[in-house]
Amino acid sequence: MSRIEVYTDGACSGNPGPGGWGWVIPDGEAAYGGAPETTNQRMELQAALEAVKALPGPLHIVSDSTYVVNCFKDSWWKGWLKRGWKNSQKKPVANRDLWEPLIELYQERDVTFEWVKGHSGDRWNDRADELAVRGREEIMGIEPSGEADAVGRSSSASAGASATAPTTPTSTEDLTTRRIAIVGHRPPELGGYDENPVTKLVRRQIAEILQAKAQMFEGVRVFSGLQLGAETLAVEAAIEAGVEFVAVLAFPDPAARWPKASQARFDELLDQASDVVIVDTKLPKSAADAGKAFGKRDRWLQDNADEAIVVFDGKHSGVGSQVRAFEKALGDDVWVIDPGTA
Repeated sequence: MSRIEVYTDGACSGNPGPGGWGWVIPDGEAAYGGAPETTNQRMELQAALEAVKALPGPLHIVSDSTYVVNCFKDSWWKGWLKRGWKNSQKKPVANRDLWEPLIELYQERDVTFEWVKGHSGDRWNDRADELAVRGREEIMGIEPSGEADAVGRSSSASAGASATAPTTPTSTEDLTTRRIAIVGHRPPELGGYDENPVTKLVRRQIAEILQAKAQMFEGVRVFSGLQLGAETLAVEAAIEAGVEFVAVLAFPDPAARWPKASQARFDELLDQASDVVIVDTKLPKSAADAGKAFGKRDRWLQDNADEAIVVFDGKHSGVGSQVRAFEKALGDDVWVIDPGTA
């Protein structure tokens, strides 16, 4: 029997929060679903489990979740079973209720796993993401853009399209919600590329602002491009503060040329985003093209955010231009954090 290739993905709004899962066979069958209170990791895991349960015979699962793929690639599951479902720190394995049936099926079946970088232009990874988002939206009571039959099989005509359209505010949103864009300095102005006292203090100050905002508003979402420096610190601060974040990427796979360790951190954080927006689907051919794409991304942030936090030392002209642009778009709703005094 030939091996079936299936792409799986999960999505979650908040952590925990409403989430969805989806799987798709290229040019073939697809399915999706959701849960009202879950996490992104659980939805990634649920997607793989649902695919194995639904599809007979040998399978090759392609996922953008290192959490799912590395369990089988690095044989984490063998240690869990040997230790009685305890991890290497001798603590109970998280999400055992999903891991256990998946591992049982893995032992009984011929199933292989492959990792693919998420939101990098892979047609079927993007399609699995669309299905997961649909599952989440239906749980949230949002009318889906495509059609689906009663058993959750996708019949949308947009199969394979990349979910790149910006998520603009709707008329039903009011002052109970807040969208906060965070940008600013790259590592050279933040004490270097490694963790240091400056990065720790900037991250802490961003987290304190977000925690205060979370007490003021029912829903707070951080918009970040996940670039090295202030934008990565913003996402880490959002996670620390328990605030969901949206990754707003200038173009697909902006970390492709970064050092491997930085790429791995980018992928790990991207996997935790509640949504991903890719402003320009074309890959830049030159540094000038990349600069234009980042400018387009900044304009998207200015059009869609309610306020902004900019990490700025008062000297760098490029970041100074960002401050002025955000102040023009958002007025007084711009916070400036000086990394030298954070």
